[in-house]
Amino acid sequence: MKRDDHVVRRAEGEPDLLFIDLHLLHEVTSPQAFDGLRKAGRRVRRTDLTIATEDHNPPPLDIDKPIADPVSRTQLETLRKNAAEFGVRLHPLGDVEQGVVHVVGPQLGLTQPGTTV
Repeated sequence: MKRDDHVVRRAEGEPDLLFIDLHLLHEVTSPQAFDGLRKAGRRVRRTDLTIATEDHNPPPLDIDKPIADPVSRTQLETLRKNAAEFGVRLHPLGDVEQGVVHVVGPQLGLTQPGTTV
């Protein structure tokens, strides 16, 4: 793959617009992105290229019990609501494909050489 294969648009003085092959989301930073979509009246354009996983806040043990930490619980609940509202595939706590966001893509065979993630 050549360096410019993912460039969709170039304009003088602006960053290049790139085609992204895979969007990986987690509960810590995705709420801001979903809020931005809501405010702009937009949907997730390519839900087939977007995957969310509960990564930073799941407890390491007793995953069948309520999450004690209120911030962690809120972040996970927010990701679940946003994924459902926007039609994003979610790997929640307890799902065999749930895990560390940087590992899920390669582990599921979705992150490949030459892709932009």
